[in-house]
Amino acid sequence: MPKAPRGPYIDKPFRDALRLAVKRSADVDVKGKTKLDKIAASLVSEAVEGDVPAIKEIADRLDGKVPQAVTGAEGGPIALGISWLPPSA
Repeated sequence: MPKAPRGPYIDKPFRDALRLAVKRSADVDVKGKTKLDKIAASLVSEAVEGDVPAIKEIADRLDGKVPQAVTGAEGGPIALGISWLPPSA
C-alpha cells in the first residue's frame, strides 16, 4: 500500500529547538553519551520503576499508538444513507 504524500512543511520552532539541543555534538560527555542518550536512559529508568506515562511513551514509540476505533453514535456502527434523486427534466 503506498504511503500518503506528506503535507506541506509545518513550522514547528519548538521541535526544531529541541532537535538542535539534543544533537549538539559538543554536549557529549566523557563516556560518549549525548543528551538524547541520557534522556532515553532516564525514560527507561522511570518505566522500570513503574511510571505508567513513561511505560506508555515507550510502548507508543516502539509499537506505535493504538488506533482509535471509528464508530457511530454511542459506539454503534456508522450509519450510511444513500438517496436517489430523479433526473431533472
